[in-house]
Amino acid sequence: MKLDIIVPALNEEESIIDLYEAIDKELNDIKYNIIFVDDGSTDNTLKVMNDLYNKDEKHIKVLSFSRNFGKDAAIHAGLSASKAEYAVIVDADLQQHPKYIKTMLSYLEEHKDYDIVCMVNDYKHENIFQKIGKHSFYKIMRHASKQEYVEGASDFRMMRKAVVKSLTAMSETNRFTKGLFSYVGYKTHYIKYTPDKRYAGTSKFKLRKQISYAIDGILNFSTLPLRMASIIGGAISFGAFIYFIVVLIKTLIQGKDIPGYASLMCVILILGGLILFVLGIIGEYVSRTYIEIKNRPIYIIKTKLGYDEDIL
Repeated sequence: MKLDIIVPALNEEESIIDLYEAIDKELNDIKYNIIFVDDGSTDNTLKVMNDLYNKDEKHIKVLSFSRNFGKDAAIHAGLSASKAEYAVIVDADLQQHPKYIKTMLSYLEEHKDYDIVCMVNDYKHENIFQKIGKHSFYKIMRHASKQEYVEGASDFRMMRKAVVKSLTAMSETNRFTKGLFSYVGYKTHYIKYTPDKRYAGTSKFKLRKQISYAIDGILNFSTLPLRMASIIGGAISFGAFIYFIVVLIKTLIQGKDIPGYASLMCVILILGGLILFVLGIIGEYVSRTYIEIKNRPIYIIKTKLGYDEDIL
């Protein structure tokens, strides 16, 4: 098989058929599979996928999770199921239009020294606050993880089989796919594009999830927060020591002084807050370690169509 198209989907029943038709139109001269991964949808997304499989068993494969495990787990499942020469990840909402797939495939066919082609969001449809937030995120990630992150680089990318094997070999439960793409270090070509407007439904990647995703990325690929906590703690300890010397000298020269209640409470509250903040950072790392050492599966597949039992 030449190409596997991995489509993670959560409650995208209104877009699945149109995505399939768009792919079929664009890739009618290429041997391909569409690997739909239903990430625990609560609408009719799985039914639509199953109907498409019954209609076109030649091109459709379906993996269905037992519950919602997240997009990163769905991507991992699709990559693990891929056996083709190339694999490409495409969102189900038609914002990442299949017309770009041939462009990516042609580039990899013509440039054997490149292993990945990544589509880069030009942010034309983003407002100023979204642009500032995303720019800040990539800047922090580059500084915190000491890895290269191209601003706007999306999951919409095509990769050779060797890259797929490298990505699926990493089995951590707390997955940050953008970081993993950077970590494997294969030579990547970047192409700017303007995402289409969402075809139907609403985005599942709300602001709260975006913030949580950014925090996960920093914690999963950097120990900088722990280092910052150590630096802050060291600075406060040094300041406290200097203050102790000043108070000691002042007492020896001027005699005993009665400390003010307000200033004492301010110091206690500030130090208490910083201690809790540092403990919170440590707790985040400890919780991730706790989850990883359980060695639970990244996802659980409830049903699958188009695969023999010995393939997955």
